[in-house]
Amino acid sequence: MEQVSANRSHGGTQGVYTHQSTATGTAMTFSVFVPDHAPGAKLPVLWYLSGLTCTHANVTEKGEFRAACARAGIIFVAPDTSPRGDDVPDDEGYDFGKGAGFYVNATQAPWATHFHMRDYIETELPALIAAEFPADMARQGITGHSMGGHGALTIALRNPGRFRSVSAFAPIVSPMHCQWGEKALTGYLGADENAWREYDACALIEDGARLPDLLVDQGEADNFLHEQLKTGLLVMACRKAGIPATVRMQPGYDHSYYFISSFMAEHVAWHAERLKA
Repeated sequence: MEQVSANRSHGGTQGVYTHQSTATGTAMTFSVFVPDHAPGAKLPVLWYLSGLTCTHANVTEKGEFRAACARAGIIFVAPDTSPRGDDVPDDEGYDFGKGAGFYVNATQAPWATHFHMRDYIETELPALIAAEFPADMARQGITGHSMGGHGALTIALRNPGRFRSVSAFAPIVSPMHCQWGEKALTGYLGADENAWREYDACALIEDGARLPDLLVDQGEADNFLHEQLKTGLLVMACRKAGIPATVRMQPGYDHSYYFISSFMAEHVAWHAERLKA
């Protein structure tokens, strides 16, 4: 692991790091904010997964999470959204290929060589965080935006007991039923829709996966709400499964980081309450 940059902020250190990933076969970049803490102390970890076209930098620069994380004593980890590099295949569209890994393990050529973002987020990067940072891996939360909200929900549903808290900003709740998801899942996994279900939050819930509770914020003025995000499907799935879900429709807010940053501190505080020792 190499440090790319380090900056003091809000009584903590914001770092950016790079390392060679065995999961993707490429160099991967991620950011970590570590609040000041007593020597030897271990801090809870909040994962943030970003959306289409984003890197680690979007939330790092625009998410406005550091003050809230410093108050709560929470490490904030922001990975990239896909493998990068000249040898990594890409697509002309913004919603597939580089910047659009959808947090899956691709099985179809040419994507299967590098697009193993599920393994990277679920296994490889957590091991690195545990080894290199003062992280209490028994106290983890996860959140994300849009495609990253899809990632946060599906990773938490597939790994019961790993995350004490789960939230999302404007998540893609059912990739099997929207254009973004259908394109990505077909391209990465093939045409068999049974293989898609483990990457669809609503399908996972239907198949028996559960969360202890859930917080979701969604902007009512989000232009992707009805065609791509389909928040109502998650509301119905949680209600049917008995999952306590607080889904807040926020009037006037869109899909941007103006929306995310407006509610980030509330999400950090919500996670902090559930990540107490």
